[in-house]
Amino acid sequence: MPSFADLTTENGLVELNKFVSDKTYIVGFVPSSADVQAFNLVKTAPCATKYPHAARWFNTIASYSAAEQGQFEKVTETVTIAAPAAPKADDDDVDLFGSDDDEEYEKQLEERRKKAMEHKKPKEAVIAKSSILLDVKPWDDETDMVELEKCVRSIEMDGLVWGASKLVAVGYGIKKLVINLVVEDLKVSTDELEERIKEFEDYVQSVDVAAFNKI
Repeated sequence: MPSFADLTTENGLVELNKFVSDKTYIVGFVPSSADVQAFNLVKTAPCATKYPHAARWFNTIASYSAAEQGQFEKVTETVTIAAPAAPKADDDDVDLFGSDDDEEYEKQLEERRKKAMEHKKPKEAVIAKSSILLDVKPWDDETDMVELEKCVRSIEMDGLVWGASKLVAVGYGIKKLVINLVVEDLKVSTDELEERIKEFEDYVQSVDVAAFNKI
């Protein structure tokens, strides 16, 4: 568990600055109750010149309101304030194998890191799409509009999906085909699509984009 000298003293801030030099938070990868505990022990913002890492950490936690801090993840690790150093012990009293508490703390950190990596999912790429409304006009009132629409819908392109359609009167007994479609922007060129529709020259006089909206 994290342990420091009194965090209102220079020694304590030196230790805290070193501790968070390679960390964003006191424990793990998200703000937790351990950060709130340490934050309250520090009390005032550390000098950014003398303790840049501690100041960066303090300002990060300070950016959250008290209510938001209360919602931080609750962890079993707590921040302790170490007692003043005792007189140097004899060599016979030196623990050559380290503290069991430190080993357990490192083990918990490693387990939390693994869990965080397991839950981290790659972001799905956003596919840019557009909804288009085309006006397809025939040569005259004798043009077979049913056949014209069949020709238009026969066009297949990767990223192209045909939608609803209707016939709209334009005058003198002539009707135009108004048809909706959705395209993937990186796969379908509207210019190419218009040219392919115009290839049905026995039926199609012109093609115009009536509406174009990004989805």
